[in-house]
Amino acid sequence: MMLKPSIDTLLDKVPSKYSLCILQAKRAHELEAGAEPTQDFKSVKSTLRALEEIESGNVTVHPDPEAKRAAVAARIEAERLAKEEEERRIKEQIAKEKEEEGEKI
Repeated sequence: MMLKPSIDTLLDKVPSKYSLCILQAKRAHELEAGAEPTQDFKSVKSTLRALEEIESGNVTVHPDPEAKRAAVAARIEAERLAKEEEERRIKEQIAKEKEEEGEKI
């Protein structure tokens, strides 16, 4: 059985077979976790879908993985801070409403 897409066309897209393996595994996990696909697929399995995306050039190895990690960490921190701020505003609103309700009685 031939692997489609072929390993030769895939190795033209990534620097090494090890990078290809890691990229395929990470993308397959993302697809299984519900990530938005970048194209229509011929394959059913997520691992082969990841290879199809790599072959088409929709998924690539990031040129600076440290910068990507830092950007992801910064995004996660910003989301956490936004959630905390929203919770604080909600708690203040609830306290304000309780205070106004106490004055009416």
